[in-house]
Amino acid sequence: MTRIPGKSSSVLAAAVLATGIFAGTAAVADDPAFVTAGLGYYDVNRQTDDSAEFRLEYRSDKKLWELKPFAALGVTSNGSVFVGAGVLMDVYFGNRWVLTPSFAPHYYHEGSDSKKDLGHEIEFRSQLEFAYRFDDRSRLGLSISHYSNASLSDNNPGSETLMLNYSVPTTSISEWLE
Repeated sequence: MTRIPGKSSSVLAAAVLATGIFAGTAAVADDPAFVTAGLGYYDVNRQTDDSAEFRLEYRSDKKLWELKPFAALGVTSNGSVFVGAGVLMDVYFGNRWVLTPSFAPHYYHEGSDSKKDLGHEIEFRSQLEFAYRFDDRSRLGLSISHYSNASLSDNNPGSETLMLNYSVPTTSISEWLE
């Protein structure tokens, strides 16, 4: 397979957003903001620096058109760190299933135990998540994400993460704390 540097991330991001625009049905009511925790397998595709990735996200309920902002922090077990913010779109299939494409630029710090140089401090994460929505609106989902520097440097190996996510509405967290 011929790989065009810098194009795979852009093509994936466009496909992810197009999926959200043209597929699915509207939910009866919009979901609240979420705190999402994830545990996954970093560098699942190439496995040159495979490790665990732990992720924490805040997913806002505010909308601009159909896009919602989110912020993310990811840490791998080899010490690499990703910090970023971007946009996502929830596409509902009935009341239970939600497809969430997202895109976000991230600041990347390579861990001291990392065996993979991603080539630049700026990495773009495109992700596709498919989740089951429970009665309390919490979600359990599986996602695949791709980090790429979009050819900001000559070295652009990219990396993929397969992740299990659990999203809790912030309203539930507020109730637990009371």
